[in-house]
Amino acid sequence: MPKKSSPNRRRFLAASLQASAAAVAAPYVITSKALGDAVTPPASDRIVMGGIGMGNMGSGDQGAFLGRPDVQYVAVCDVRQKWRDDAKGRVDGKYGSKDCAAYIDFRELLARDDIDAVHIATPDHWHSIMTIAACRAGKDIYLQKPETLTLREGPLMIQAARRYGRVVSGGSQRVLEDYRDIVNPCWAGELGAIKSIDLAIGPRSMPCYLPAVATPPDIDWDLWLGPAPWEPYNPGRCDGNFGTGGNSWRSYIDYSGGSLTDWGAHNVGGTIFAAGLLNEQPTSMTWHPATSDGKEAAYVTLVYPSGVELHCNRPKQLWPGDTAATVSQERGIVIRGDGTSITPKPVPSYRGNGGIYGDFIECVKTRERPFRDLELCVNTMTAPHMVAIAQRLERSLEWDRSAQRFMNDEEANRLLDRARREPWTL
Repeated sequence: MPKKSSPNRRRFLAASLQASAAAVAAPYVITSKALGDAVTPPASDRIVMGGIGMGNMGSGDQGAFLGRPDVQYVAVCDVRQKWRDDAKGRVDGKYGSKDCAAYIDFRELLARDDIDAVHIATPDHWHSIMTIAACRAGKDIYLQKPETLTLREGPLMIQAARRYGRVVSGGSQRVLEDYRDIVNPCWAGELGAIKSIDLAIGPRSMPCYLPAVATPPDIDWDLWLGPAPWEPYNPGRCDGNFGTGGNSWRSYIDYSGGSLTDWGAHNVGGTIFAAGLLNEQPTSMTWHPATSDGKEAAYVTLVYPSGVELHCNRPKQLWPGDTAATVSQERGIVIRGDGTSITPKPVPSYRGNGGIYGDFIECVKTRERPFRDLELCVNTMTAPHMVAIAQRLERSLEWDRSAQRFMNDEEANRLLDRARREPWTL
């Protein structure tokens, strides 16, 4: 897989520099910091990284990568001055220098030839554009969930990753780390063949009607909006807090899918990983309207090619009778099997060391696909996106995976994507 500056090439250059330094007199000296030691690899073996979107999740991602001895962190990017300055300060403090570059426009960071990989933790409406641009720029990408905002974005992102030979990892650590209580019994064959799942999943995002206030000087508001429709500034519109009930970008339809996709990336991801469905996409969505007496709320059932039914927010009074031998339950998720004898399979896990972040770095070095490879993330996100469309239209739908379209429903197909403000198009 092509790469602008592979670890092998950097090792060759470092070896050449060391040989040259030995052959000439001072002042041509290779420092001990560049050569590394028992703890820190030489500069030639470190992955050079930058970060885009340095708020709540971005700062956490930065800390994880900055703390790794096999990463050299060199640049940050954010449209807000506070996040940008804070992120630069953390890097400079780590290395005892003022060398970390700070950018407002992500395109300037991506234009640097010396950067191998980036982590992206912007609002969701930027994910597809930045990921595709980073692939074209020859960068590997650690992308925060939810990886997509629309159904159309996913195949375009996968196409870019494969065309340019990029390692792209989704950022949901919870899929493996938080759902072990349902993953382990399923992969051990304790439930038999998986037949059905009940899953509590949150609501869609909402329109934003916050009033306009004066735009502060420390944010590039036009660039924050990017492909989203132009709207006047309000701090609640762009706040990065983790709530989805208002006053955060996660709450509003122009920037996010709401709790349905924000938490859906975690709990749908953990559920379909446990059930062995990561390589599948649903074939049908059945809309179950609320009963006229109000006793039963509306819900959606997704059916996968293997026949597994995923019931999203099905009222508990409609659940089948469960027995401990065929059920695994955790965090609002119930997975049911048929109790047949199933050969146990080892649970896939991270490569390298250091959890999901170490998995990404190891795959940057080896060019393997990471645990949360982009294609698996896209398959995960089809479920909450389809639930959102079925809820919006209040009807059942059929999905053609090969065409990436709904069958015989042009109104639904108009919801596969959304308009983007120029010049930010896909």
